[in-house]
Amino acid sequence: MLQKIIFIFLLVILVSCGQETQPKPYGELRLEYPKPHYKLFNSNSPFTFEYSDYAEITPAKKKDWYNLSYKKMKANVFITYFPIHNDFNLHLKEAEKMVYEHTIKASAIDTQSFSYPNHNVFGNFYQLQGQTASNIQFFVTDSTKHFVTANLYFNSRPKPDSLAPAIAYIKKDLEHMISTFKWK
Repeated sequence: MLQKIIFIFLLVILVSCGQETQPKPYGELRLEYPKPHYKLFNSNSPFTFEYSDYAEITPAKKKDWYNLSYKKMKANVFITYFPIHNDFNLHLKEAEKMVYEHTIKASAIDTQSFSYPNHNVFGNFYQLQGQTASNIQFFVTDSTKHFVTANLYFNSRPKPDSLAPAIAYIKKDLEHMISTFKWK
C-alpha cells in the first residue's frame, strides 16, 4: 500500500513537471462608451449648441452658467457665459489665466484655434497633458457681445493613463459642441 502511494506521488511529480510557468501580464480595463447621439441645447441663454445624450446638462450658480455632467465617467464640464461690455481683453486674459494656472502640473498644453465665420464663432481649444486638475478648456466668442468658457474636470485624482479613454470621448463631444455653437 505504501509503495502504491509513493509510486502515485512520484508519478504526479513527474507529470506536473513540464514547462516553466510564465507570469501572466496584468489585464487592462477596457472602457467602451456608447456611440454619441446629439441633441440641441436651446434655453433662454444667448447661445445654442448640440451635446451628447450621454451627458446631462443642468443650470449652475449664475444665469447662463451650466454644468454638463458625464455621471458614469464622474466628469463635469463647467460652462460659463459672460456678456462683453468693452471688456473683451479682460475675459480673454482670464480664460488664458485659467489654462496656464495648470502649468505647474501640466507636461504640455496643446492649443488649437478654431473659427466658424458663418456662425460668428471663434476661440481656442486647450488640451492639457499630465496630472492636471482640468484636462480640457476652451473659450468661444463672437469678440463683440458674447464670451463663453468651458472647463473639464473629473471627480477623481488626476491619472492621465486611466482617464485617457474618457478624455478622448469627451473631447470629441466638445469638438462637436463647438462646431454646432451658434449665437441667438
